[in-house]
Amino acid sequence: MSRIAIEGGVPLNGTVRLSGSKNGSLPLLAASLLVDGEVVLHNIPHIRDIRTMIQMLRALGARAEFRDDAGLVIDSSSVNSVRAPYDLVRRMRGSFYVAGPLLARFGEAHVPLPGGCVIGSRPVDFHIKGFKALGAEVEEKHGAMHARAERLRGTRIYMDPRLRSVGATVNLMLTATMAEGTTVVENASREPEVVCCQQLLAACGADIQGIGTTTLTITGVERLHGVEWTAISDRMEAGTFLIAGALTRGEVTVEPVDAEHMAMVLDVLDQAGCDIRLGENAVTLRMDDRPNAVDVMTAPFPGYPTDLQPNTGVLMSIARGTSVIEETIFDARFNYVDELIRMGADVRVMDGAAIFKGVPQLSGAPVVATDIRAGAALILAGLVADGVTEISGGTLVDRGYEDITGKLSALGARIETAPEADLETSNGECLA
Repeated sequence: MSRIAIEGGVPLNGTVRLSGSKNGSLPLLAASLLVDGEVVLHNIPHIRDIRTMIQMLRALGARAEFRDDAGLVIDSSSVNSVRAPYDLVRRMRGSFYVAGPLLARFGEAHVPLPGGCVIGSRPVDFHIKGFKALGAEVEEKHGAMHARAERLRGTRIYMDPRLRSVGATVNLMLTATMAEGTTVVENASREPEVVCCQQLLAACGADIQGIGTTTLTITGVERLHGVEWTAISDRMEAGTFLIAGALTRGEVTVEPVDAEHMAMVLDVLDQAGCDIRLGENAVTLRMDDRPNAVDVMTAPFPGYPTDLQPNTGVLMSIARGTSVIEETIFDARFNYVDELIRMGADVRVMDGAAIFKGVPQLSGAPVVATDIRAGAALILAGLVADGVTEISGGTLVDRGYEDITGKLSALGARIETAPEADLETSNGECLA
């Protein structure tokens, strides 16, 4: 693990070139397992979770490698195993995405139950229920799922409309692409990352109607062909850097980005008093004062994204007035609050919501990142805090953000990463 040290109080100014979407790229890599041939993916971020998924594909027998400017090239024609290694699945929940493609293409999948960030219960019940509805026999024991089917058959699947699970939507549509007959998925997730995967599948020859809507009609095909595809930009990274600009009273531009993917986030930032300007594939934020308090509730797209809730909490911690943030997706997403309180924030968590009474200033302190998004939020808190903030567990942030410290440094932040044992914890000398 590493520590991140930040000396706060420096306004951020400049332009950030966004990386490809973490949440959007993982389904693309899993989808490549359905293709008997090469899939070439561009704009895939060089982050820890992507490296884990590449290891997973290789463990199953696929060839996967970055080829300089040619992108990530994946050839799944040599896949020779349907058993996903526990050591890889436990690192990242997104690795469970391989279950559907393996079941669809080879009629069998043996996948351990997933791990990942500690942000609350995220059962795979919806995935398994869908596999069974498609005709698979599923056995759960010894911490793993073993699914088998001589032939998957299309059916009608109803997702919980209150959740619209991204993971289950991805896994079930991947499975249905090669099932016999037609599958209708009701209340499907329509996050941009899911839509990107749907578009990739269609480019590979899948028959998917209703792309981008909550009702998907998928007619199974015998095979999918290779394709060259580009992942969308990471809207969570975009939101993180825009909020960083707002916190530090700077001016930050993020590009390339589709502003429609961020409509709710931009609306909240506008209510907070930020000056938002939209350009061609770019968004610029300027902030000159403390933010206004804004009430926020997370929800599936097009609602406010849960992945940006911790960052928004940091913004509200220094806002004028009191705000309430309701978390409706993950029951432990407020893990970061205790650390934020250590930095001087006035926050109370109760019944799935946090009440933020804005304070004029946060103070640097040693804090601990518990997951990817909590780590990013603590980095943002360090940027606006008085003094030096040291964040243990910085490696977690690398799972979801490509070179976040380098990009922040380019905007003017005083931030460094060092191994735990090498970082001074008393006077911030590592930032000299």
